[in-house]
Amino acid sequence: MRAPDRLHGFRFVASPAVLDEFRLPDVGAVPGGYQELRFAPDDLFVVGPGTFAWAGEPAIVERETGFVGWWLTLEELHDHVVEHIDWPLPAERPALAQGLIAGVPAKLWLTHDRVLLLTNAAYAHELTERLP
Repeated sequence: MRAPDRLHGFRFVASPAVLDEFRLPDVGAVPGGYQELRFAPDDLFVVGPGTFAWAGEPAIVERETGFVGWWLTLEELHDHVVEHIDWPLPAERPALAQGLIAGVPAKLWLTHDRVLLLTNAAYAHELTERLP
């Protein structure tokens, strides 16, 4: 497995109702745009450049640099990752799935045409070694 990319973005922790109402700024000028990853009902990670001004309900908003990831094609997912997963992949897309991959805590952001495999930066070396 090739080396992962550091994922830069912002982490938002707030009540589920507050995060349900969250809207990203216009991304027309941002190459690649943003990717919203809802880790839990009260935990949102927005991958992408820039800064965010938070106005509204109470929330914790912090820059997040603790994750790394690999953008994979669907073929790469099936050729290198699926055999190392002991849980079913969601059929509906887009979807966020999380669990152990090759024994390492990781997450998959699954879209119709590509997949983001991400893990905590502390586990990157171990996951890289375990996936072909």
